[in-house]
Amino acid sequence: MSAQVNSKSKEPRIVRTIKEDWHNVKIKDDIGEEYRELKEYFLSDERKDKLEKMSKFKKFFVTPWWILKALYFKLTPIRRLLLLLGIILMLFAIRSSSVESSGVTVDFFGLSFFSAILFLFIIALELKDKLHAKTELEEGRAVQNALKPEENPVIKGWDIWLYTRPANDVGGDLLDFIKISENEYGISIGDVAGKGLSAALLMAKLQSTIRAIVPDYTSLSELGNKLNQIFCRDSLPRLFSSLTYIDISSKSGLTKILNAGHIPPLIIRKGNIESLEKKSPALGIIPHCNFSEQEVTLNSGDTLFVYSDGLTEARNENGEFFGEERLKNILLKNSNLPSQNLGELVLAFVDQFKGTAKVHDDMTMIVAKVN
Repeated sequence: MSAQVNSKSKEPRIVRTIKEDWHNVKIKDDIGEEYRELKEYFLSDERKDKLEKMSKFKKFFVTPWWILKALYFKLTPIRRLLLLLGIILMLFAIRSSSVESSGVTVDFFGLSFFSAILFLFIIALELKDKLHAKTELEEGRAVQNALKPEENPVIKGWDIWLYTRPANDVGGDLLDFIKISENEYGISIGDVAGKGLSAALLMAKLQSTIRAIVPDYTSLSELGNKLNQIFCRDSLPRLFSSLTYIDISSKSGLTKILNAGHIPPLIIRKGNIESLEKKSPALGIIPHCNFSEQEVTLNSGDTLFVYSDGLTEARNENGEFFGEERLKNILLKNSNLPSQNLGELVLAFVDQFKGTAKVHDDMTMIVAKVN
């Protein structure tokens, strides 16, 4: 009995929810943001370009029509028919409000009520689909979280911090840590082309492939060749993934790096910052390609910083990018900080710069410092 009472007490109250919504919602800002998202989702790039060339007056009428038209065609056939019926009934209701024929008034209230029921029914069906998809995405995110490495993997002589934050429910960035032997460790960071579920599934496959074959390869060049063959064989056309794989030894600062089309890693040492060369293409672009291995010796106090483009391509409300120069300045001025503190400081600067602007891409980083 008490369990039933507790479960009922946790249900949302309609009046309380309305009051909270009234106080929390910023009507102008929130409606503007929702309208921008509608345009972003429903309008094609071609129509967005046409809108840019229109006057404000014409754009005011054309944009809602294009959105409604795109929305209509995204509905299922039965929902399109129900929507048409609801619109027809609504128009008849408006007309009947001032029409009498042979002394009999058309039922204005009945038509209005029935059209409203149809609209609510369509909304309920669409909401059901959305919630079902959201549940599946949440389950996918739970799996991704379970596959994520710990933030502070322990390697003797190293101070390492790993971080990833998806832009949506599931992410397309790869971040993984694997212990190969007692003194050898591997860290992977990658960015699968695209967003959403397809990118997340390819990322999971790439992660499992790396984990499966890494112990069999001592050469990162050969590892890159094999990963590329598998990715080209199993991936969809026109999909690719950048990858940086780092081989770390607890015995020395000698670090081997495979960079397949990823943003060049940064090395901060003695008040300077340098970018490693990008010597190999991304996985999945060229079926038969030779990949290059790089070797870097890191000394005490040196920091290796590897990141995805979601960091430098974060945009503020004006559409301005955070950029590589801002990132480098932060790293240079704070290179004495421990890895986690440095990484969290970078994130704080990016979030402050972004403000209330929408997140467009996943953000992932590796901060590896030699003690």
